[in-house]
Amino acid sequence: MSALSILRITVHVLFLYAVPLSTNPSQALAEPYFEDGYLGLSQNELHDKLGMPQAVRDRKSALRVFTYYPIADWSKYFSKLVSPENGEDVYTFTRDGVDVRYSFSYAVDPNDHNENRPLIVRLVDIEFSPAVPLHRIPALVPEFRPSPDPRSPAFRSNIWLLLFKGTPSSAARFIVKENGKDRLEWTLCFQLFSMQGLPDHLTAKASIDRMEISTQSLQLVTLRQRHTHEPISNPYAYPVEQDAVPAKPLSKPIPVPQYAE
Repeated sequence: MSALSILRITVHVLFLYAVPLSTNPSQALAEPYFEDGYLGLSQNELHDKLGMPQAVRDRKSALRVFTYYPIADWSKYFSKLVSPENGEDVYTFTRDGVDVRYSFSYAVDPNDHNENRPLIVRLVDIEFSPAVPLHRIPALVPEFRPSPDPRSPAFRSNIWLLLFKGTPSSAARFIVKENGKDRLEWTLCFQLFSMQGLPDHLTAKASIDRMEISTQSLQLVTLRQRHTHEPISNPYAYPVEQDAVPAKPLSKPIPVPQYAE
């Protein structure tokens, strides 16, 4: 073997050892965890997919109180006053006469203390103006493809619906803040909210103001939250249940008197 060939092999081996393989989700190239296509993306990948946001919002309290900033103002000034993950990227679309506003929340690796640590999508908040009936949401939110299986896990309270979809993802634990998350499985979830409250008899005409795309644990819901999460049949099971139009009662004929001939 020539000296040149030995030199090439040596350089190749040194290169392999010089590039460590990272298993940290915040350092590796982010990929979506589920079929929604958003959870698990890095902020840069989200911007590549949707373009730059129209605005950034910052939550001002534990309630749903936000301040909205133009993207240029946020980048130049306001992002330096708070942690970058506190800002939510906002996109607004008009679909079938409804304003649909997406807001993306981020998570970071708590062990990464670099100034430019990657931001990973952990939750998608989608608001409808005006509110829309339950059966219209799949057409307004393309990422929302509810299971038609009647056995698909579904829960409700008086103001929200919780729908599980698909199989768990171990990588999704990265965006979960729950204690003991490593002992649980985390699945794609859609949570739909109604400010007016949901009717006791749920139908596809129930009014929905907003929804969240996130990851939740079926184990956590069934074991620890069974008093607040009422199991129900999947409202999107085919065929979708609609309010039946009551049949008009048959009018009774006016009795005709019988006369003797």
